[in-house]
Amino acid sequence: MNHAKFQQLIKQLYSTVRELEQMFPGRHFTPDGHMVGSIGECLVADAYGLELKKASNKGFDATARDGRQVEIKATQSKTGSGRVGFRSEPEHTVVIRILPDGAFAEVYNGPGKPIWEKFAGKKRPKNGQYSISVKQLSELNKTVQPTDRLNKQR
Repeated sequence: MNHAKFQQLIKQLYSTVRELEQMFPGRHFTPDGHMVGSIGECLVADAYGLELKKASNKGFDATARDGRQVEIKATQSKTGSGRVGFRSEPEHTVVIRILPDGAFAEVYNGPGKPIWEKFAGKKRPKNGQYSISVKQLSELNKTVQPTDRLNKQR
C-alpha cells in the first residue's frame, strides 16, 4: 500500500466535507456508518503495521505482527460522549477518534479484557452489542501498561 497516497486521500476527504459544510450551512456531510469503520480500520492498520482481515471478520479486524488479534473501533465524536460497541471480548483493542483533518487520536490501545469486564453482570442488549463511552475508554487507557500496547510503526 502507498502510505503517502492513503494519508493524502483521507485528508482530502475530510477537507471536502469541511468545504461542503461551509457551502451549505446547517447541512452535515460527515462520513458515517461503514465508511467511518473502514477508514478507522485502515488508519490503524497503516499506523501500527497490522494485517487487515476480510471486512466483517468475526471477533477481530486485523492481526498484529506478534499474532495478536486486534479489534479496531473508530468514532468521530468531538467529545467523550461518543460510544463504541462490542459483541464479544477482543484479545486486543485499538479505539481511535478520527479528527476533522483526517488524522486520528488514540482513545484506547490495550487488552480487550478490561473493556469486557465493564459489561460483567449486565444483560446483553437487544442488538447484541454492549456499548462503552469514549470517556470510559480514555480512562481505562490510562491503566494500560506500555508493554501491553501496540506500537505505532508510522
